[in-house]
Amino acid sequence: MWLYFFVVYFCGIWTFSSSRKHLLITLLSLEFVVLVIYFSIYFYLCYFNYSLFFVVYFLVFSVCEGSLGLSILVSMIRSHGNDYFQSYNVLQC
Repeated sequence: MWLYFFVVYFCGIWTFSSSRKHLLITLLSLEFVVLVIYFSIYFYLCYFNYSLFFVVYFLVFSVCEGSLGLSILVSMIRSHGNDYFQSYNVLQC
């Protein structure tokens, strides 16, 4: 089971590092990695009969991270009209 999580985690990391064209694809791959980490922590804590409070904290912070990413995506689409990284100049004020 841990090998499965390991392979799926690195597939998400590979997707994140190889997709640099759209912001939405990178945000989806980051959420995929967070979801794999969430499931692996959940199975680890259930296997050793630990309390699941840490899983709830992790889930809250991952939802906050996702909402911040979506707000950046919406502001980028409103200001530039698309989510391409090539059309977004970081040095411009």
